[in-house]
Amino acid sequence: MTDAHPGTAPVPAATVVAGRYRVTELIGRGGRASVYAAADPLLDRQVAVKVFRDTATAAEDLRLQEAEARVIAGLNHYALTTLFDAGVDTTDGARPRIYLVMERIPGVDLRRHLAEHGPLTPAQVAYLGFDLAEGLQHVHEHGFLHRDIKPANVLLADRGIDTRLRGKLSDFGIASIIGVPDPGEATSGTVAYLSPEQVDGQEPTPASDVYALGLVLLEALTGRVAYPGDRDVSAFARLERDAEVPATVPAALATILRGMTALLPEDRPDLGEVALAFQSAYVQDLVDAKRVSAAVLASDEERRLAAVRRYDILDTPPDDAFDRITHLACRLLRVPVALVSIIDADREWFKSRRGIEIAELDRDLAVCATTVATGSPHTIADVALETDLPGNPLTQGEYHGYAAVPLRTGDGHAIGTLCVFDSRPRAFDAQEIDDLEQLAAVAMRELDLRLASRRAVFG
Repeated sequence: MTDAHPGTAPVPAATVVAGRYRVTELIGRGGRASVYAAADPLLDRQVAVKVFRDTATAAEDLRLQEAEARVIAGLNHYALTTLFDAGVDTTDGARPRIYLVMERIPGVDLRRHLAEHGPLTPAQVAYLGFDLAEGLQHVHEHGFLHRDIKPANVLLADRGIDTRLRGKLSDFGIASIIGVPDPGEATSGTVAYLSPEQVDGQEPTPASDVYALGLVLLEALTGRVAYPGDRDVSAFARLERDAEVPATVPAALATILRGMTALLPEDRPDLGEVALAFQSAYVQDLVDAKRVSAAVLASDEERRLAAVRRYDILDTPPDDAFDRITHLACRLLRVPVALVSIIDADREWFKSRRGIEIAELDRDLAVCATTVATGSPHTIADVALETDLPGNPLTQGEYHGYAAVPLRTGDGHAIGTLCVFDSRPRAFDAQEIDDLEQLAAVAMRELDLRLASRRAVFG
């Protein structure tokens, strides 16, 4: 294991950092620090340990290291890397090192992905754009600018599903407080992704981060840096011409990227608009590709999907708390099957599945999709007689009576359902539907408490 940066002695494999984290391999390095894969035996999990240069004794270097720890510690969002621990490793008393321990993302960064696999598809860019826009909005809402958004600082979580790339922003090493002048150079950051106003010597603003994110996503779509060349050529080219968005880019996606990379900061959309626009582009791509029928979409589909992501439940395993709810549903209504499902853009994911082993379904096949689209309870006396769900294994003869109620957020979005199936034809009455709605309210209460707890802990 070697490190090309002078003054940064590598951490050998099997080294234990801070008496706890056992290093396994080097996974990234930069001018100020190296990042290692490590194991945390105390909590039995894999982590990433960022170890700063042991020669970083200058006041400015220490300020940057401490500032990064403070920024990451104060943020909690599914599209940002999570900080688990921080401190000073004194294993070698002559060379104390500041370290950060963060979640280990099972995947690669965007720069490496583009080099090894080429550009992303429009659907992948739209899905990734939503994640990163929401994560960056969270950073801004907490009073910070990122100031170094680039492909190497975008981690792609490998979920095993080609179109559902999950993105996380990392490396807040030169983050700054919004409205507070940077004590270093105003053009801190990677030149290829600087905004025109930063090139012109002005202080960065939230719109500067929007511009950088736009260039990164454009590069993800085309596989090319928008402003190549040496430092001066790259920097000043953006003052002379707009970033080129190829004519082959779908219209909705092209509009977002052109807006984000507008020359003037005031012409760029805010991140809330950006996130919803990417969500809309992703949904439109699914419809155009005939992967999802427009008939199953809610009238406010973009905001509904934003609510789904807000609860950060899509990529989590089945949940014991919901298992209790489906257990009660089966007992109250005397049915063999009860499900808590979350409806994503193109899939139905079962977070609790009492009586069946199916983990997911295409949204077009999901009988629960009607409940999400309308936001209202839905009953069918005999699903076996339905002709528009031929691929749904729950409607092929073994089950008949069906009832579902929406899992509705406080702001009115149906993010999923609580549903039951009976082994015989059955018309569920109003009292039984009310029982289901009460249990659905308990499920949503559980999700709201988790969300509130995260917000309380992380401020």
